[in-house]
Order: sequence, then C-alpha cells, then structure tokens
Amino acid sequence: MEKEFFMLNQNESLIVVIDVQGNLAKVVADSEAVNLNVGRLVQGGLALGLPIILTAQAPHKIGHTTEALRQILPDHHEYPRTTFSVWSDEAVRQAIRDTGRRQVLLCGFESHICLYQTTIHLLGAGYDVWMVADAVSSRSLVNKEIALKELSAEGVHLTTVEMGLFSILADANHEQFKAISRIVR
Repeated sequence: MEKEFFMLNQNESLIVVIDVQGNLAKVVADSEAVNLNVGRLVQGGLALGLPIILTAQAPHKIGHTTEALRQILPDHHEYPRTTFSVWSDEAVRQAIRDTGRRQVLLCGFESHICLYQTTIHLLGAGYDVWMVADAVSSRSLVNKEIALKELSAEGVHLTTVEMGLFSILADANHEQFKAISRIVR
C-alpha cells in the first residue's frame, strides 16, 4: 500500500500572519531575517492569489502590524485579539472558515505561544497546517526549537518560505514562476 503524501495546493492554501507587530517584531531571535522572510511569504502569497489573514495580539499594548508588512498589505484588515490561539477568536476563526481553504501556512511570533496554540486548535478542527520555519520566531531560539519539534511530532508540516512557495507552484511553467523566483532570491 502506498503512503499518501500531501503537498500544498494553490486553491487550498491560505496564509495566517500571527503577531508581526510592534516591538515584538524587533526582539524575537533573528528578527531581521525572520521579518524579511515573513514579507517574502506574504509577497509570494499575494502573487499566487492566496488569502492572507493578519492578526495582532493585544495591539493596544504591544503595537500594530509592522510598517514594513503594512506597506505590503495596505488594505488588509488586522484582526486584534487577546487569545493566544487565533482560532479561539471568533472573528479570526470565521475569517479562516470563510476562505473555504484547508491548508494553513502559519508565520509570525511567538512560536511557542500563539503559533503553538493556534496550530493545536487548527489540527483539532481538521486543518492541514504548514509551519513556515524560517518565518517564525520567539524571543528565545530554544522556545522556537521546542515548539517546532513538538508540532512536528503532532503531524504539522515544516516548510520554509522558498520550499512552500515552490511547492505551490509545482511546475516551472506556472504563470507566477518568475515572480516567485524574484521574491525568494
């Protein structure tokens, strides 16, 4: 019996950007590289026509989505919340459901809190979750490493920005191949 493998599909994927906001975006480990990769993932998602959902944990305390990300997504609504899991927030949960998509690419901060809890809830709700490892971080690298290790054991797919976007493309003849190639290079 052959094992069934799942790849990302352009018509089934969406991106959820979790808490790339305020000072948090400056103090996470490898902040410059991770913020750059979040931007690349979002740009690639836009080129591929993927729904993108922005969330912000207690923005009145931590700050809103970073200016760099707002420049890429000037018309996107930021979903403020106080819950650690974005799935626990009714407005975000409904926004995810409204996309009709089942493959969720997650990026943002912090890996061991909001991303971890969101992932557990999404898995429980039957979603196929892809953690974009080079577009997530925590204030401490050990927290990120443990979160990724635990989530991988739970069946979460680990990917990178480039791996994920090229997985969606699947073919060098895809109409967005050149655009994605420019974004990741």
